[in-house]
Amino acid sequence: MITTNNLKQDLYSQCQAFVDNRLQTIQKTIDEIQESLTSETKSSAGDKHETGRAMLQLEREKAGHQLAEIQKLNQLLSKIDISKTLQIIGLGSIIYTTQANYFITISAGELKFDNQSFYAISVNTPIAKLLLGKQKGNQIQFRDQEFEIIKVI
Repeated sequence: MITTNNLKQDLYSQCQAFVDNRLQTIQKTIDEIQESLTSETKSSAGDKHETGRAMLQLEREKAGHQLAEIQKLNQLLSKIDISKTLQIIGLGSIIYTTQANYFITISAGELKFDNQSFYAISVNTPIAKLLLGKQKGNQIQFRDQEFEIIKVI
């Protein structure tokens, strides 16, 4: 039998894996840029060299911003208490509606659990903003569609 805690734990773990995967990818990119900068320093001189270094510096800066964003996602995930079941929709809620199922955490796309789909969405998404503060039985109007909240975990 599926328990609420199993469901929340599994969806939470999938979100954590999503963040960890992005973190590894960015870290690898940063390492490659650093390696390129080091070899660029050793290899050449002149305008071409300066242009190459400048482009690598920009790439490193961009990767640094992405790393900061991923760290924010990690912090947000750490604030979620998956042992809590809320009646009012908030961060960490799982919501079943007549249209789709949602997990309010981070934007991690579609998650699967026991042949069910859940959309991991951040509190800043338009649909989450409509859902926050609502509860079972409330009607929601989103993009010319009306749906009902069936269950909140």
